[in-house]
Formats: sequence, structure tokens, C-alpha cells
Amino acid sequence: MTGGILESYRRISLALTRGLEKLEIKANAESQYGKPEGTNPYAAVCFEVPSNYEITADGKKLIGSAQARRSLGVLQHGSLPLFGDLTRITEVLKFETLDDRAAAARRLLNHATTAETILGVAPTWKSAAESLKQAFQEQIQGDFVESQPSLAEIERAQILEAEKYANPDWTYRI
Repeated sequence: MTGGILESYRRISLALTRGLEKLEIKANAESQYGKPEGTNPYAAVCFEVPSNYEITADGKKLIGSAQARRSLGVLQHGSLPLFGDLTRITEVLKFETLDDRAAAARRLLNHATTAETILGVAPTWKSAAESLKQAFQEQIQGDFVESQPSLAEIERAQILEAEKYANPDWTYRI
């Protein structure tokens, strides 16, 4: 991906907002966001505060993204909550007290939202995926080709699962 990190975020955000438009969600991707009053920019709930070019709708964060760059490419991942209780995330994060956890949940609901909250009905996973796929194809002016993982990729995934993600020592290391 050409350009710096913020430029790639900007271009990806254009595709994301176009995908949301296809779902009839009016969304924004600002180059910078002010921090809501009383918000800790280092808060444990990352979905609470939008970063540069993250997607907001109705003044609340709707899509969170992160990017990692390595010599061979760029990994962009993100989260678009279609429906559900956003505060569930606070149940698995560490807080000093139950009051701190409850306060974080309230802040989260004040600053983040779901597609269902905006539309009044939750879009299906399939419709959301198709809308985003079309928007990305338009943005990059290319087609996505569906393929199966290679044997080497499957083997690597199995090793990672066994050594890391299904291993309590790694999962509960914090």
C-alpha cells in the first residue's frame, strides 16, 4: 500500500464510509477528532474514542480500525458492531473496582454505537459484508478473488492455535 499510515487509513476509510452508505448509514471519517470531555485517551476501552480516520455516525464511533505494517505488506483489521451490547467488552477488561467498570460501560455507550442503533434494525452479516466488499472494489478499482487457505497457512494456524490462542498461559498472561 503506497503512502504513509495516515494516508492508507484515509483511503481505507473512504471505502468503509461508502460501504456504510450502501447500508444507508451516513458516516464520517475525520482526519482528527477532539476527545470528548472527561475521556481518558488511554482508556482501556479502545472503542470509546475514535482515532484519525476512524468511522463515526451520529457523533459516535461506529468502526474501529488498526493497522500493522511489515516488509511484505499491510494488515488492516477492524470492527463494525452490527448489533448487541457494546458494554460486554468491559466484562473482560481489568478495572480496579466495579464502579470503574460501570463508569467505563457508561462512557462507552455515550461515545460508541452499533449499526442497529442507527438504522433501527440490524443489517445481516451478509449484507454488511457485501456492501463493504463492493465499496472496497470500487475504491481500489479491482476485484476480490475468493480462495481457500493453502496447506501451509492451515498448518501455521493450527500451530498458533495450539501454542497461543488456545493456550491458557498465553490467554491469561495479563
